[in-house]
Amino acid sequence: MEQRYPWQKQRLVFVTTTVVSLLCGYPRPLVANPTPLITDPIVAPLRLEISLSRRQMVLYQGQTRLRTYPVAVGRPGWETPLGQFQIQEMIRDPAWKNPFNGSVIPGGHPRNPLGRRWIGFWSDGKNWIGLHGTPNPDSIGQAISHGCVRMHNRDIEELFEKVRPGIPVVVVR
Repeated sequence: MEQRYPWQKQRLVFVTTTVVSLLCGYPRPLVANPTPLITDPIVAPLRLEISLSRRQMVLYQGQTRLRTYPVAVGRPGWETPLGQFQIQEMIRDPAWKNPFNGSVIPGGHPRNPLGRRWIGFWSDGKNWIGLHGTPNPDSIGQAISHGCVRMHNRDIEELFEKVRPGIPVVVVR
């Protein structure tokens, strides 16, 4: 091809690389002199491990322990279930429904036993168990709940920003 205008060669290269990129399945066209692509580093997945006997929860990234949180767990007769689960739902300022009389305490109310965040990881279709804050920080470290895992409000708010639905939750004795 005879080059009459300087842009003709650049345009031909751009068109050729665009066609090649589309045929090869690249999501965007390539250019003649591409700048190196910066990709996100490979990040190990997060997981939560709750130890009922130690009354603590650890946030891991891969095998690295990122943070340990003190928690309260289910009392005798209302034990926190053992097993492998995953985060199913996350709610800011959750309302709480009393399981015995059906009364509701709205989200954000100072007497709400869920605090300001809810991270649900187990359900039988009617009842839920999850991680939540508490208006009673003295309960942390005890087996005192109806199966849920209580955390200091500052801790659940921090954790809420770090995790997403689908992250594994492992509960061990």
